[in-house]
Amino acid sequence: MPAAARYSRDRVPWRTILAVLFVVLASAFAVVTLQRLGRIITWFVVAAFFAAILTPAVDLLHHRARLPRVLATLIVFLVGIAAMAGMLYAFIRPLVDQAYEFADNLPSYVEEAKAGRGPAGDLVTRYELDTYLERNQEKLRETVTGAGGPVAELASGIFSTLAAVVTILVLIFLLLLEGPKVIAGLLQLIPPRHRERVRRVARDSNRAITGYMFGNLAISVIAGVATYLVLWALGVPFRGVLALWVAFADLIPLVGATLGAVVATGVAFLDSPRTGVIVLIFFIIYQQFENHVLQVSIMSRTVDLNPLAVLASVLVGVELFGILGALLAIPAGGVLQVICRDIYDTNLGMLKEEPTVGVDEVPISEVQQEEAAEEAKAAVEGSDRPEQPLQPEGERPQLGPVPTPPVLGPLSPPVAGPPAPGPAAGT
Repeated sequence: MPAAARYSRDRVPWRTILAVLFVVLASAFAVVTLQRLGRIITWFVVAAFFAAILTPAVDLLHHRARLPRVLATLIVFLVGIAAMAGMLYAFIRPLVDQAYEFADNLPSYVEEAKAGRGPAGDLVTRYELDTYLERNQEKLRETVTGAGGPVAELASGIFSTLAAVVTILVLIFLLLLEGPKVIAGLLQLIPPRHRERVRRVARDSNRAITGYMFGNLAISVIAGVATYLVLWALGVPFRGVLALWVAFADLIPLVGATLGAVVATGVAFLDSPRTGVIVLIFFIIYQQFENHVLQVSIMSRTVDLNPLAVLASVLVGVELFGILGALLAIPAGGVLQVICRDIYDTNLGMLKEEPTVGVDEVPISEVQQEEAAEEAKAAVEGSDRPEQPLQPEGERPQLGPVPTPPVLGPLSPPVAGPPAPGPAAGT
């Protein structure tokens, strides 16, 4: 084979090269864009999650109470903010009170420490903290002087967090208000034959998210109330804060209950070893009750994920979004489960809701509608033809001429007729 022909056959067209370059550049641009917009995407995901939780309450006020959508959204939004603010106040207020109490008693603590009296004095004497402070005064002064940078970073972080919270709240309100219109517009972009299926999957996904969150919230409330009652009966200090911490930590899948129990048990041990042992036994018994009774009875009607899928979802969520990812991991896994189940039931598993016809899998209802339309069209065309006159009653129809019998050819044998009657005998 000539070299020129082989070269022309093996040469890659410029169109293919340009297409490959375009795909590579577009993929790199998409990756960079997603990295730059990661924070905004996270805000939208969080806002959509909370909007999905609050949507049933808004729909209830809008359809049952006959309130305008704006007013129903505003009521639910304000109630949600008030509930969150109340939880934060109940959690932070005791800490602030203890901080003020510590600041008021700080001079007496310092005097006791110098004199070697009280708990602080025992610690100073045992670990020789006064000697350490005298030797490292210059280093401590430099450390305090250079603390301006971390304080500035902390202030910047607080400002960024407040901006993120305000943005998420605004997004939640807008999604609650304009959510139905947005969903209706997106459904219009889907072909009509798939529109009902997408609507069904979205409805099941929303039910999975809301069911899981309300079930998990109910279990967390039970855990917090039970913890508060036990700590109150034992006289453990900070029982309100510890109960709120246990309830909040219980929202985190798998490890949340353990985190809450560790903190509450540690504070109980600081109060007295006997109290700490009792609280530890309580949490061991309660964990068994929660895992085998509450989880089964409350979560069985919401999201029923495999434990391995739960662990994988939590690990992925923590790696991507931290503590927020841990909270959103199982609802996201529930949505993926709904989508995968629908795909399996439609293509591989259960029978279809409506039989299809042909390779294109056209629903039989559409085929029947087309056939009915064709029959109706044929009936209309038939009605446009001129009608034949009817024969009056009592009149016999006139017969046409009798057709002539066919003439036999020359090769046909003669047809013998009946014999002629002879003369009668005896005439």
